[in-house]
Amino acid sequence: MLRYTIRRLIESIPTMLGITIITFILVHLVPGNTAAVMLGPHYTPSQAAALNHQLGLDKPLPVQYLLWLWQLLHGNLGISYTQGLPVLQIIGINLPRTLAIVGISTVIFTILSIMQGIYQAHHQNSVQDNVITVLAYFFFSMPIFWLGVLLIIWFAIDIPLFPAGGIADPGQTMNFTVWFSHIILPVITLVIAQVAYMGRFMRGSVVESLMQDYIRTARAKGLSERVVLYKHAFRNSLLPLITLFGFSVPTLFAGTLYIEMIFNYPGLGYMFWQAALRRDFPIIFGATVIIGVLTILGNLLADLLYAVVDPRIRYN
Repeated sequence: MLRYTIRRLIESIPTMLGITIITFILVHLVPGNTAAVMLGPHYTPSQAAALNHQLGLDKPLPVQYLLWLWQLLHGNLGISYTQGLPVLQIIGINLPRTLAIVGISTVIFTILSIMQGIYQAHHQNSVQDNVITVLAYFFFSMPIFWLGVLLIIWFAIDIPLFPAGGIADPGQTMNFTVWFSHIILPVITLVIAQVAYMGRFMRGSVVESLMQDYIRTARAKGLSERVVLYKHAFRNSLLPLITLFGFSVPTLFAGTLYIEMIFNYPGLGYMFWQAALRRDFPIIFGATVIIGVLTILGNLLADLLYAVVDPRIRYN
């Protein structure tokens, strides 16, 4: 498995190069002027030219990319245009906040999706199954930013149970309790959106497993329905969910971008959005690299989990 992991990591290098090249081209194609953002609306052409020369933005695009790539290979993501700090330092502050939301949400929605799928498969075509299906489609079709706004209105304004955003209220001392109270609504938003999506796949996977011959054999042996569901059908039903988890990593980070903007939560997504508005290229490229690496690692983790769930799978 170690050899397989190393090979997968090496094979991901062209993917990362492709991501950085596409991002580099698209960012520079977006209308706008970095000098106008940094100098303000009353800048002169000479000031803009001097700033572009200082930042290296007057060089040809391929040269800019190669210079940035050379820095990246030396572990340097550059200096933020607007903040004047190393991009690695800025990401190091914001990334753990996003990973906390993603990690907590992933654990919760995975458990709830499994429970929902098993329950619906066990009560297939019943009233309960149909009601959960309708609710799942309802929340799945709802834009995540709209769901976040509704939760703020309901549970931060109408019924002030949780803070509406940020990581601490003005004047509050920052600690774990304060921070945790501020991430409850963002986590709930992400969990609802993902359970509505993944629970349906889990239901279909369990239903398909219950139709297999080994399930009929297990029932013919007189095993209880609980043993049939959780010992035999459940484990084989996890493979599609693991595949879905690997593909959902980019979706999770895209969802956190909307969530962090709605809840004014200073994480990687909010940082990326602010950098895009200010045309802060080093932060945009640095965030792209980090998200690309996390996506590749998520897919690799999903592949490795196959061998844990299904002993028949072996990686060489």
